[in-house]
Amino acid sequence: MAQVTTVDDVTVIATESLSKRFPRVTALDRLSVDVGPGVTGLVGANGAGKSTLIKILLGLSPATEGRAEVLGLDVATKGGDIRERVGYMPEHDCLPPDVSATEFVVHMARMSGLPPTAARERTADTLRHVGLYEERYRPIGGYSTGMKQRVKLAQALVHDPQLVFLDEPTNGLDPVGRDEMLGLIRRIYTDFGISVLVTSHLLGELERTCDHVVVVDGGKLLRSSSTTDFTQTTTTLAIEVTDTDEHPDGTRAVREALHARGVDLLEGGGGLPGAGHVLLLTAQGEETYDLVRDVVADLGLGLVRMEQRRHHISEVFTDSDAQQDTQRKEAVGHGG
Repeated sequence: MAQVTTVDDVTVIATESLSKRFPRVTALDRLSVDVGPGVTGLVGANGAGKSTLIKILLGLSPATEGRAEVLGLDVATKGGDIRERVGYMPEHDCLPPDVSATEFVVHMARMSGLPPTAARERTADTLRHVGLYEERYRPIGGYSTGMKQRVKLAQALVHDPQLVFLDEPTNGLDPVGRDEMLGLIRRIYTDFGISVLVTSHLLGELERTCDHVVVVDGGKLLRSSSTTDFTQTTTTLAIEVTDTDEHPDGTRAVREALHARGVDLLEGGGGLPGAGHVLLLTAQGEETYDLVRDVVADLGLGLVRMEQRRHHISEVFTDSDAQQDTQRKEAVGHGG
């Protein structure tokens, strides 16, 4: 897809001490963050300030203080230019029920400045991309929730933006529909080079979809880093082995053999019957792998897996005090 202007290689969105205050609520509190190209997740509980931030970035709502730029354009003075280059998928259902997806998306393409023929061609291409091509002439009122979400995604993409804001795009979807939507979101960048800012209150979704994650809590920046930093590999090694006639409890045999070699196992591994239980130990470099391999081979057991455990993105909340931790986990659908 053609690019309208050259996007800075480093920063797509930048905010500096950005605040938005309402009479009784502070939606954003001195938020400073830089977002580069790719798929970025903006995560936080409902009411954390995610939708407010998007409205400010689109130039639709003025900040109380601070400043922000989108694609190098100041949101306070260049809102119209930003909206020409950015697609927006709103959270709430806002689709007319009595028109078809084709009619609606063509209309939105025309509103974005595309001439009639180009609008129809882009609409057909975009609806095919989001998986609605066969249903494109049916009235939207008869669509499922998942299909309506795809229409909203299509209208955000139809004018070939450089960046799209997707506000809670998986809301109301079943697990299959959620996975399909997340796959579509990933392809927006990998297939077309369009950067994405996607909001969600479900941390697990963003872990497997985004390159970068920004966590906001109470309007404040809690953390901003690459997904790999969030889920960085730990030094905890998980081992699972098969049982044999000679060693009907293979895990116990490995545990005893490792203990005899001076290796202490961590709590949380073992203790379950059969071949499915897992031993956990702290890896001390390559020699730990060699030792485990040799022990398992000497015992004549099969090695089902030997891998390093990874942090889950939701563990970003475990650094806070217990009360805040519990509240945040509940708010963001911990483990979702």
